[in-house]
This record gives sequence, C-alpha cells and structure tokens, in this order.
Amino acid sequence: MNSAQPVRLALLPSVGLAALVLGLHLAAALAILTVLTGWPAFAAALLVAGLGAAAAWDRALLASRRSLRAIEIRPSGEAFCLLADGGTAVIEPVRGNGVTRYWVSLRSRAPLDRSFLVAGGMLPAASFRLLRLWALWGKLPGVAPGQLSGRS
Repeated sequence: MNSAQPVRLALLPSVGLAALVLGLHLAAALAILTVLTGWPAFAAALLVAGLGAAAAWDRALLASRRSLRAIEIRPSGEAFCLLADGGTAVIEPVRGNGVTRYWVSLRSRAPLDRSFLVAGGMLPAASFRLLRLWALWGKLPGVAPGQLSGRS
C-alpha cells in the first residue's frame, strides 16, 4: 500500500492574466464598434466587454463561487480540481499545446465539463513545475517503489 500523501497546489489570482483577458475583450468590442453602427453595435460591444470582465473575474482573479482554488494530485496520478464553493471534479491535461513553460491547460470531466488555464504566475515556481510534469507525464516525480525497499 502506498502511504504517499496527495500534493495540493493552491492557486493565486493573476492580475496579469486578468488584464490580458479584459484587454482582448475590449479590443474585440472596439472592433465591433469600428465595423458596425447604431445601437446594435453599441449593445454588442457592451456585451463583449461585459463577458471579458466576467471571464477575468472568474478565471484569472479566481473571485467567483465556481472559480478554481486548488489542484490536488494523488499518488496514483489522478488529479482533482477544488472549487471555491467546495465542489470537486476530476481533471486531465489538454494534450498538444496545452502545456508550455507559461501555462497549463486543464479540462474537467462531468459534472463540470469546463476548461481551466493555469498561468505561471498563479503558482509558485516549484509548484508550477510539478503541475507541468504531471500534465506531461501523468504522474509526479519521485522515487521508484523498488528503490525504497533496498537494504543498506
């Protein structure tokens, strides 16, 4: 039986990611106002800007009830996301460009069916490295089971 404890990675809000999300949504709102005219253009631009504010609040600033607060990785390699409202869901890494030195993209299974972007500034450097290793290899670095049973 493995007595290893799960690794819990508590996330921090990212002001830089929030500014990026909001800035891109504001640029899209300005593009709508450039192309369209009248009150429908103003309403669409306002909705896009509001969507950007809501996305930054939930995903980057981690301030909503359903925001991701922590990631727990079990010794078996299975990982869970812990939400602000106390809910949990199984998560898995997004393959391909989902893992870089700047971010890790995660996807949750039912009941949430959401995706999460964990930026480098949302975790301390050592914790972010652990998350990246888990996302790439499906397990955390450690000692092989046979090495611990050796005699000195």
